Amino acid sequence: MRALQLSVHGSVPTLVQVPMPEPGAGQVLVRIVACGLNFADLLMTKGEYQERPACPFILGMECAGIVERLGPDIPDDLRRALAPGTPVALSGITGGLADYGCFPARYCLRIPDSLPFEQAAAFQVVYGTCHLALHHRARLQPGEILLVLGAAGGAGLAAVEIGRLMGARVIASARGAERLAIARSAGADVLIDSEAPGFRDALKALGGVDVVYDPVGGPTFSDALRATRPEGRILVIGFASGDVPPIPANILLVKNITVHGFNWGGYRNFAPQILTDSLSTLLGWLAAGRIIPHVGQILPLSRAADGLQMLRDRAASGKIVIRMDAE
Repeated sequence: MRALQLSVHGSVPTLVQVPMPEPGAGQVLVRIVACGLNFADLLMTKGEYQERPACPFILGMECAGIVERLGPDIPDDLRRALAPGTPVALSGITGGLADYGCFPARYCLRIPDSLPFEQAAAFQVVYGTCHLALHHRARLQPGEILLVLGAAGGAGLAAVEIGRLMGARVIASARGAERLAIARSAGADVLIDSEAPGFRDALKALGGVDVVYDPVGGPTFSDALRATRPEGRILVIGFASGDVPPIPANILLVKNITVHGFNWGGYRNFAPQILTDSLSTLLGWLAAGRIIPHVGQILPLSRAADGLQMLRDRAASGKIVIRMDAE
């Protein structure tokens, strides 16, 4: 079968032929239909992600497909729920950018037959991150002001949607009018060009913010921090800019601000039920049409490396999804 494999950290992943995997104890074999790309995939290619898979490994953190076969030692309730032919979404660390993959049965989420695989592959990491961060960590309340940095990317657009569903007033920050228009279409109430002069002053003129959702890092973090209201919360989601900002503790002290580090995947290890409950909530919202993943590009597996380069260049608006049968 085909797989996008990384042979050495720091190298370029390549499309190779590898043997078909066999499901082990507690695993299911899934025929993968679609796989979403994430900034974390880029970090893994460089060996800079929180978890560092041993090379060689197959990239792809989230995917959707159809159960082909079940391995041994799967509990009866999961065996019934994941019978061959069942459409599922799943997320882990690796293995999604291939024709087939073996994954723990407990990672599989049954999806409605009517749900497109592209959407099922696009919602888990970004929407899961947004919902768990805003609901569980920041305790975002109706009527609060939420600032979303990098609001035109996949993570940012999802945060805009989730924030609106939770009753917040959403300020979207992105680069340029075209990207801001995308954020508006996701439901942002206020738009601010992050590259225009006076970014911090524009935030303060709006009265400041209660919660900051930051997947970008860099200088906008400092501006957002200074515009955060007393008892505000800042969610450190990632560093798409490549710049990890310093955090002046004196400002946290004076304004009683809390900075939350947030690693969505870590919950699978120390609090899996919290993550599962969040994904179940999101799946219900997705099936009801309350959230709509913005899939900006659908590429074939042969162009998965191009998709990763688009992420690296910050040239994508919305989610990039790889479709295995798109050749």
